[in-house]
Amino acid sequence: MIRQLMKRRRRRILIDISTQRDLFLADGSACISNHRRVLEHIRRIMAWARHKNIPIISTCEVYPDNNNGGNALNYCVDGTEGQKKIRYTLLNNRASFVADGSTDLPVDILRRYKQIVLHKRCTNPFDEPRIERLLTEVQANEFVLIGVSTEGAVKAMALGLLQRGKKVSVVVDAVGSRNKREAKLALRKMETKGARLIDTKKLAGTSHLRRIGICDCKMCQRQVGKTAFELEVEY
Repeated sequence: MIRQLMKRRRRRILIDISTQRDLFLADGSACISNHRRVLEHIRRIMAWARHKNIPIISTCEVYPDNNNGGNALNYCVDGTEGQKKIRYTLLNNRASFVADGSTDLPVDILRRYKQIVLHKRCTNPFDEPRIERLLTEVQANEFVLIGVSTEGAVKAMALGLLQRGKKVSVVVDAVGSRNKREAKLALRKMETKGARLIDTKKLAGTSHLRRIGICDCKMCQRQVGKTAFELEVEY
């Protein structure tokens, strides 16, 4: 047992799923189509978690030697820029663990660190022994999910937590997808199984944060220019 995790029940834990450059930035090899909008909300929720001192458990896909289990898209390859997390999804006080088949974890892990980053070599996080142990043993009143993809890792995370008797909330505007139809079906299934579907505003309230710095693609840069113009008009 992870003694410290079992002793103290936390009000909320943020689960940050695969917020990596290949999946969320325009030059990534497997970028989702609605990345700008989703990143805006992810940035807001990360700021909310920092402000509220909410622990963060992050999972990252990491594949060796250009092999994504037969996937045509070579993404999140170990050692590449695309495998790295988006900069504002990382806290300074964090611990990272590679995907090595081990279940070892410090007994006081969430007391010593604000963020735990766990690598995985698969879509379903519960297929990794260390992640499965942590998520099974950690206690919280609510697990809040953000990341990618709604029809893949997010759905697997939500259903796995629900099967273990956890309370799950999915932030629908802070999860990305590649297939809108499959994403809608996935959200419907998560809700049917007991997950709560919420949006960023309901969870974290409104924000003064601007969209500047989200991504370097043309669409995001056009938004940066629009925001700058709005600021000039406002002030």
